[in-house]
Formats: sequence, structure tokens, C-alpha cells
Amino acid sequence: MNRNIPLDAFWMPFTANRQFKASPRLLVGAKGMFYQSDDGREILDGTAGLWCCNAGHGHVEIADAVRDQLMSLDFAPTFQMGHPIAFEFADRLRNIAPDGFDHVFFTGSGSESVDTALKIALAYHRARGEGSRTRLIGRERGYHGVGFGGISVGGLVNNRRMFGSLLTGVDHLPHTHLPQNAFTRGQPEHGAELADELERIVALHGAETIAAVIVEPLAGSTGVLVPPKGYLERLREITRKYGILLIFDEVITGFGRLGAPFASQALGVVPDMFTTAKGITNGALPMGAVFAQGFVHDAFMNGPESAIELFHGYTYSGHPVAAAAGIATLDVYEKGGLLTRAAELAPYWEEAMHGLRDAPFVKDIRNLGLVAGIELESRADAAGARGYDVFVECFHAGLLIRVTGDTIALSPPLIVDTAQIDRIADTIREMLARVA
Repeated sequence: MNRNIPLDAFWMPFTANRQFKASPRLLVGAKGMFYQSDDGREILDGTAGLWCCNAGHGHVEIADAVRDQLMSLDFAPTFQMGHPIAFEFADRLRNIAPDGFDHVFFTGSGSESVDTALKIALAYHRARGEGSRTRLIGRERGYHGVGFGGISVGGLVNNRRMFGSLLTGVDHLPHTHLPQNAFTRGQPEHGAELADELERIVALHGAETIAAVIVEPLAGSTGVLVPPKGYLERLREITRKYGILLIFDEVITGFGRLGAPFASQALGVVPDMFTTAKGITNGALPMGAVFAQGFVHDAFMNGPESAIELFHGYTYSGHPVAAAAGIATLDVYEKGGLLTRAAELAPYWEEAMHGLRDAPFVKDIRNLGLVAGIELESRADAAGARGYDVFVECFHAGLLIRVTGDTIALSPPLIVDTAQIDRIADTIREMLARVA
């Protein structure tokens, strides 16, 4: 590759642009568990791309499906029209979802999925004659994409502080990151009672004003926060008690990450809606989807049959090429048993990750399914700097990790083997010994 390629025109997302462009890290190929850098090195993928390439890279079946669909039907509208492959894909998705999730609304991304779910929740209550339910409840340290709805219910301050007052009528539950849970393996013992803060919010605002609560079953982008035992169950109990919709953001946890197709199945707590994206096409093409239980969908199916029930959608909702990639992705997942493989690998993964407890600067380790967060001690004068240095050192040593501040987040493709898990742990240990 020509390493003199101009870099200035691309304003990069979630990136320190000047820092990156002074010393770029470029990927030019990918196959299986590995990326290839522009200088010809193999980079072990410890993050499934960006939490999305759950089946690894370079699947011929997905590429062939995309090519064939482009040549037969590259685009067709889904406003008052349709094309067969979108309906086929929705049906395939319904078949792996928890019972009762009979309807799928397609979007173009996780951010669009979140804003769609929030709008459906508001419209659902209005359709039932409870239009006073307009308040949305998120959680501190939550990440729900970058739409105005998502950053309003989200709880990451840097994603919010530059963009004004955001949506009104939003409140937040406290996060569940407690110091007494440090180095817990799997779901921690302490913190279920934090769900009871929803009772306080109900008492403050009135249940009749609250439309929905949205949380990540496992909070990924903030640094892998695992739900305490009983916490999600308690949220489900309280929301049901007051007629509030519960939405799970499964953009990260969906499609096998926790050892079942979706986190609601892995953790045994069923919401009313859940959002997806990322692994829905194995990262091959942008796509997302909102899964809704039948009673949510059916609340809209009143009035004249000729009336549009929900004035919402996107040009690319159910895009035929993305749907083709999605169907091929499901075939790859099923052929490899990947939607449940994380459950088999989880014990080995847990041992390898917690084996880093005595590595330099390690402050906490959290894990669930095939996800781990390794929290590092911050430098006194520069929070996040140590995490960034470890990220860069790992890249040069042939391992791609993700860092959020001073927390290393790991989520390798579900095809990872035990030797590669060992390599991930060994490389991180070695790089931690190099940084100050």
C-alpha cells in the first residue's frame, strides 16, 4: 500500500485526529481471526472489529450473498413497497429471538435502532391512550449510540456535554460499578438494590409520565460493566409493576456474545423491546433492527387498514443487500454453532483474563460470556493515557484491543481458540510491563 495516502480529508469518528494522523495505524486486509496492517503484519483481532465481526473476517458466503444481491436487486424501497429478502430475514431473526418477539423493525445502525425503540415506546403509550407517558429513563455510564435520543438517555458525559440540552424529560438510574465487586468472575454479588432507584424516580415523576427504561444488559462501551445478580430481574419487576416498557440495548450483546443468541436468553430476563446492530451482518454492511414483542406491535394495528400505523422509518430500512448479508451471516453462525460457542469458551476465557490480576497496574477485571474489561490504574496527571499507551503497544505487538479511558475492553470473534486466548492474555501482560 502507498503509505503516502492523504489522511486529512477524512474527519475520523471518536478519534484524536491530530494524534492519529501523526502516527497512523492502518488495516488493509482481514481473514479469520486476523487483520493485516499496511506494513504487512498480522494483527490478532481481540475486539471483533468494533464488537461486530462475531464470526471473524473474510467469509466467502457473506461476500457471495452481497455480490449476488447487488446484481439482482441493489435497492428497493420499503415505504408502501417491499422486496422478499427483507421479509425472509425478519422471519429468520424472529426464529432465534426469545418467544414473543414476533416483529422486527429494520434500521441502518445501532444508533438508529435506539432512537427507533424510544420512538416506538412513546408512540405505543399514545396509541393506548396514555399520551402522558413521555419520560425516558436511561442509566449513568450507559451508551446508546450517538443520535439525540441515544445521547439523551445515555450516561457518558463526553458524548453529551457538547450538544446542548438534548431531549427533555429524561432521567437516569445510577450505574452499577461498585468497588466491592472488584475482580468478580461473572455477575457480581453486590448492586441489585440499585435497581430500586427506579422506584424513587417513579415517586418523583409519577408512573403515568414514564414511557420506558433503556439499559444495556451488559454495558460495553463504558468499560464492560456486568449486571449484578438480581439487578435486571428487579428492573423487570418494577417496570412491569408500573406499566413502563423495558428496552434492552443489545447492539453489543446480541448474536452470541454472552453464549446465547441474545443477552435476554443468556441472563433469563425478557424485556419488551431490544435493539441490535453490529453482529447482525457480522460487520459486513451497516444494518440494525429493533425486536418488539407482539403486544407492542399490535397496539398500533388499529384504525383504518389504509392508515400508516407508525410514521417512522429510514430509506435503508430492510435494505436488500444488507438483508442478504444478514441471512448469510445467520447461516455462518448456525453452521459454526457460534451463537452458543461463547458459553463453551467462557470458563477458559475467564481463567485467562483473571490470570492477569497480578500484572502491572491492573485495578479490576470483569468478565461475562466472551467479554472482558481490564481496568488499569490511571496516571495521576493524565487519566486515559496509560490505557492509550497499552493500546498502541499491543497494536505494534500484533494484537488489536479497545480501550475506554484506562479500561481495556476485549471481545474477540466467537471463532477464537484457546491458543489465541492465551496469546491475547500474554501480549497484554507483556505490554503492561512495558508502559509506565
